Amino acid sequence: MSKSTENVEAKLKILALHGYRQNADSFKGKLGSFRKFVNKYAEFVFVSAPHPAPPLEAGTEPDPSQRSWWFNKEDRTFKGTNEGGPAYGFEESLKLVEKTWEAEGCHGLLGFSQGACFAGLLCDLSARGMTTIKPQFAVLASGFRSGSLVHLNYYENKVQIPSLHIFGETDEIITKDMSVALSETFLEPEIVTHPGGHYFPAQASMKQTYVDFFRDQLQNYLEAKELQNATAENSFHVADEVTPEMDQQLAGSDSDSD
Repeated sequence: MSKSTENVEAKLKILALHGYRQNADSFKGKLGSFRKFVNKYAEFVFVSAPHPAPPLEAGTEPDPSQRSWWFNKEDRTFKGTNEGGPAYGFEESLKLVEKTWEAEGCHGLLGFSQGACFAGLLCDLSARGMTTIKPQFAVLASGFRSGSLVHLNYYENKVQIPSLHIFGETDEIITKDMSVALSETFLEPEIVTHPGGHYFPAQASMKQTYVDFFRDQLQNYLEAKELQNATAENSFHVADEVTPEMDQQLAGSDSDSD
């Protein structure tokens, strides 16, 4: 590892997208242990989805803290397994995350459940130049492919950025095969499983996997930044190396053209 990676000031900034019926604060709380694992390499930006989720029981008031990125059923609810439905509210959420991404200067995406599905769609949009979001990597926990009709063509080409896919062997809400299907839309997915269900795991046994992934992504970012700076510096020096003789030749060629 280069010395630059050891610089505690250099950290990745990651946009974190919560699951259905969660919000920025609840998701931040659920990722407490995970964030401690990777604190040396990354910081997280949490944002709440713009749409309130409907109440769990008909006839009751909705809980304003429960949010949704979009709705894929005609009754304006969301279910990960629903196929062929709408994507009500998706464009508003896209605009919100684009605005947040630009304002915060993020480098990567992290999502859980519906947020992981959203992050997968954003990666595809980015690869096709259809969003201002340009993730360098993605972490997708309990993710799945969107079944909304307007999203079906999003998975035609494999996403080429590094990706870490996390899911539970006994998840009954987003089953293992659904998360595997999302991972297959990436060129070289790294997959880590846990024996549990529908949650973002942060057991001590998984710490090194997380640390390795984020350390590698920080290394990639710093090396790319160093190369970019070197290229810009070389271009500056080349511009400075125009000699008086070259200036005279340029002046002569201008006069000859009259």
